[in-house]
Amino acid sequence: MTIPTSSPLGVAAIGYAFMGKAHSNAWRNVSSFFDVPAFEQKVLVGRDADAVAEAAAKYGWAESATDWRSVIERDDIHIIDICAPGWMHAEIAIAALEAGKHVLVEKPLANTLGEAELMTAAAAKARDRGVQSMIGFNYRRVPALALAKELIAEGRLGTVRHVRAAYLQDWLTDAQSPMSWRLRKETAGSGALGDIASHAIDQVLYLLDDAVTEVSGRLQTFVDQRPGAEDPEDVTVDDAAWVNLSLASGAIASVEASRVATGQKNSLRLEIYGSLGSLTFDLENLNELYFMDTTVPVREQGFRRILVNEPEHPYLEAWWPQGHIIGWEHTFTHQIRDFLTAIAAGESPSPSFEEGLNVQHILAAVEESAAAKSSLIQLTASVTEGA
Repeated sequence: MTIPTSSPLGVAAIGYAFMGKAHSNAWRNVSSFFDVPAFEQKVLVGRDADAVAEAAAKYGWAESATDWRSVIERDDIHIIDICAPGWMHAEIAIAALEAGKHVLVEKPLANTLGEAELMTAAAAKARDRGVQSMIGFNYRRVPALALAKELIAEGRLGTVRHVRAAYLQDWLTDAQSPMSWRLRKETAGSGALGDIASHAIDQVLYLLDDAVTEVSGRLQTFVDQRPGAEDPEDVTVDDAAWVNLSLASGAIASVEASRVATGQKNSLRLEIYGSLGSLTFDLENLNELYFMDTTVPVREQGFRRILVNEPEHPYLEAWWPQGHIIGWEHTFTHQIRDFLTAIAAGESPSPSFEEGLNVQHILAAVEESAAAKSSLIQLTASVTEGA
């Protein structure tokens, strides 16, 4: 199909639960703050006709539908935003790309490495026809983390030697928390590994602009059964993951992820240690970045707090006066802004499906290592190089 260059782009979102709500909020607000191409929130798609109709009215969509295939076939739809569970990503994304639709898909790219490879191949083929695609690692759009990347790229940390990343949540701490699709391998792919460790791994690659060469990991399920609709059901994914990564630069990164870390609600903590300085960040305080600069006199050294709310900071020229903090939801608004801007410019947005596949290879290596008692798994340069 021919995608319009002047008339509004028609957008359809597939999925209306947690991620669908977050993405809908971004679509509803992005043009109020950023200069983006004209678009229309055309259709919200879900399996329950009544529930998706109610969500569509609440979230600002013109209409609702239950058949994503018929929506993809519509000539007035130019962008497909996939917020459905991971087991649906490959089928929807490939169909949309083949139909000439730009595609944004939530992370991880797919539930299996094979599916991710098929999606990436479809994205590459579509790109040759001017059809763009992007994976939703939204934490790249946290202004403090975008600033951290700038500081690292400018050499302010010197040679980065090691990184510690920990993404900790506690929503599964209670052994009586009910069974859900996120706890079944056939629907979720993996547990904390794919759900949240994928974010932490992507941050390591993004911040350092580096590649993984070796992986070792361990996975653990602490609660083997959860209350089902009738009887207890077996949990077939991990509750927590521990990963060690060797990077092409010579740096070492450790990644920890848990959904049973009692008291930790949504803490993605990053520590980057270099020869000239260090950075620390915690998502639960996402407007703050801590920077240690060893080039100043010793009597002045120490971690200093940067409140990332200045117009000179990434994305923040569009928001509020200095000191008026932004929140988690703004990362999705920034993501939509960057996606639309790339489409308008005819450029490939980042993170690409190739970058998502790269993370998928690392996740698969972690599972392989864990199954072999944390043995060291080698990754080739062709796997670890992003797009």
